[in-house]
Amino acid sequence: MRVYRPILDPLADSLALSALVAGLPIVTLFLLLGVLRVRAWLAALGALAVALLVSVLAYSMPTGQALLTASQGATFALFPLVWTFGTAIWIYRMTVTSGHFDVLRRSFARVSDDQQVQALVIAFCFGSLLEGLAGQGTPVAITTVMLLALGFSPMKAATVALVANTVPAAFGPLGLPITTLARVTDLPTGDLGAMAGRQVPVIALFIPLLLVGMVGGRRGLRRTWHIALACGVSFALAQFLTSNYFAMALADIVAGLVSAVVVTVTARLWPPRRHVDQVTDADGPAERGTPATSGTPGGPGGPADPAVAVASRTDVASQPPDTSGEVWRAYAPYLVIVAIFGLSQVPAIADALNAVTVTFNWPGLHLLTVSGTPSTLPVFRFNWLSSTGTLLVLAGLVTMALLRVTPRTALVAYGQTLASLRWAILTVCGLLALAFVMNGSGQTATLGTWMAGAGGLFALLSPVLGWLGVALTGSDTSSNSLFGALQVTAAQRAGLDPVLLAAANASGGVVGKMISLQNLTIAASAVGLDGREGDLFRRMFGWSVVLICAMALLVGLQATPVLSWMVP
Repeated sequence: MRVYRPILDPLADSLALSALVAGLPIVTLFLLLGVLRVRAWLAALGALAVALLVSVLAYSMPTGQALLTASQGATFALFPLVWTFGTAIWIYRMTVTSGHFDVLRRSFARVSDDQQVQALVIAFCFGSLLEGLAGQGTPVAITTVMLLALGFSPMKAATVALVANTVPAAFGPLGLPITTLARVTDLPTGDLGAMAGRQVPVIALFIPLLLVGMVGGRRGLRRTWHIALACGVSFALAQFLTSNYFAMALADIVAGLVSAVVVTVTARLWPPRRHVDQVTDADGPAERGTPATSGTPGGPGGPADPAVAVASRTDVASQPPDTSGEVWRAYAPYLVIVAIFGLSQVPAIADALNAVTVTFNWPGLHLLTVSGTPSTLPVFRFNWLSSTGTLLVLAGLVTMALLRVTPRTALVAYGQTLASLRWAILTVCGLLALAFVMNGSGQTATLGTWMAGAGGLFALLSPVLGWLGVALTGSDTSSNSLFGALQVTAAQRAGLDPVLLAAANASGGVVGKMISLQNLTIAASAVGLDGREGDLFRRMFGWSVVLICAMALLVGLQATPVLSWMVP
């Protein structure tokens, strides 16, 4: 097969016309997902088909090269993406099977009987742990059911979980959004993680205050502002320090653990003031009712597991306390993961793990960049021993021993995990194949060059692009794979820092999580509000717009001398 070199303006030597055609795959994806409400995997495959047609017919890319590029993207989705989040959800399933997930839930419930504090510990802190481990809608699916079990109304449980699942998205699961961003942009992973770690924590300072306001209204905010502030500050500081100086992949896990401890200690030393009507519920009596007797958190990318039972808050309080040994074992999987990933960052151990990494060019794929230099896109790095998925397998084996899960039970749990993720896996494969085809054919470069016409103002548009990507795909990883290279191209053309704008794609995407169709569907189905996704969207949209405007302002200032000192 001949070597392919893309050009920026293949149609009538017009950059604007070429950009219009190059944007057809993205427009197709947005229309199928946002307007026609087609299932995510069908939308991804439909957009991929359009991208292949554009690359062959408009960009004159050889059909074989286009198909090979798509195959490499799909393979990259399987390894390391599916290998990582599939194994993470497998660990969660083992905690459910062994009964230790219920122990963990009861532990959270006994921290405080105040619903504002419970929302912070479960939706924000524990949800960050789940996002750091698995993502793919798992935090929303699980925390909504746990909140429902503690007496939250269905609508309130769903909205709280959606808002809480914002700031962890940039680094979860286990740094995959940033890893993917580095792969498609060819920028250093460490720099991208550090930059995102200097953007997202700013928003994280305010999310806990928003949560307690949503749960208890103004009166609840006055009662628990100090706990929410302590939660936001501790989470933001831990996320910043971990992403910049420790291990970017652990940013959400460490921040979630640290903020959970801070909230617990603060609530005990300075508890909220009591009053008769403890919670001001804006949902109305029609939405309160009695929680269902069982919950099945599920949906696209989330584990459907009937073992997570919905109990009332009284039921939780009336059960005898778990032994300290059982509580420690319930927390053990997360502590083991932190320990293993921490050790993997030790230089000697990291060198040993990477020593067996196999790097090769994708067979038959021969690509050049627009400038005529060899493209790095065909290079495939098979880091089978140092990958996050492999380290999670090791953590899973330790978890099996600690929770006394038999090998047969563990294998069955893994099979169930893959079965529940089959459509999510197909979606991710389609989106990564789409991203690789657009990048390899030159479509992304054309769009970036055209958008760079905005000049310095593109710094304000950069996070908005990530916000739209996550809102429609439901994944910061998918948004980064689609728009990461475009951000870099536009930055270079506009004379802006590529690391700043590439990271802004991930950081802007976090506030798109609360209005993503995938997350809205998961939240609605988890609490029995099927068909009311529109109501959830209307409740979330205003806050999402406010937060993305704040992020755009922050990135815009970081592109100027005012806050340029924040750029690594």
